[in-house]
Amino acid sequence: MELGGFLYGFYERRLFRELAGGRIPKHIGVMVDGNRRWAKQFNAPTSQGHQAGADKIHEFLGWCQELGVKVVTLYMLSTDNMSRSSEELDLLMGIIANTLDRLDEDANISVNAMGAPELLPDYLADRLNKLTARTPVQEKIHVNVAVGYGGRREIVDAVRELLHDAVAKGSDISALADNLSVDDISRFLYTRGQPDPDLVIRTSGEQRLSGFLMWQSAYSEFYFCEALWPAFRKVDFLRALRDYAGRQRRFGT
Repeated sequence: MELGGFLYGFYERRLFRELAGGRIPKHIGVMVDGNRRWAKQFNAPTSQGHQAGADKIHEFLGWCQELGVKVVTLYMLSTDNMSRSSEELDLLMGIIANTLDRLDEDANISVNAMGAPELLPDYLADRLNKLTARTPVQEKIHVNVAVGYGGRREIVDAVRELLHDAVAKGSDISALADNLSVDDISRFLYTRGQPDPDLVIRTSGEQRLSGFLMWQSAYSEFYFCEALWPAFRKVDFLRALRDYAGRQRRFGT
């Protein structure tokens, strides 16, 4: 083993020991950003960057299971991304479909689809529906897959579903408006029944949410990493967790 690899492994093990018994987030949101820039660095086709990013997702989920993270939300394709060229989108959709197939191979992972299925090709929407309906043998981690997702759209969809539900029950809409609460809307979000993210990680050096989990992240901790997603290492993840463990969460107080 080269000296650099040895030192890297030593540092990684030290970080892992520091986290042992510490505060590990139950739910982590990840903005998997930088695939295209990573490919450009190597003069590689964009599709190669997206594939490297997909491979990193499976590696990342392994790290999360090792550390006891229970819920991961992956921001894989936003509604804004739908404006990219049809050629890139076709390749990206195929890579996402293959990623879903690999998730399906793990009987201990449960999956929830987040987004607008009508924006997706039928084959991809069908795979998402199939995967969401599957019951894991023994759930070790729950993965929310945000594909064709937009944070503003999620809130609009939640309010729309809330209103439809009220009408179906014969409720008075005016009374609903007068008594509307945060919990009323939360019950209809894509992540309903799940804890809000404790930690949101964005790679590639960008420091904005881009519509990701706008409602759920009100009291989340944020960690912005310079590494592009395909180059995101376990040591980068451990540093994010160490940073999170050292913060005092206030929840608005």
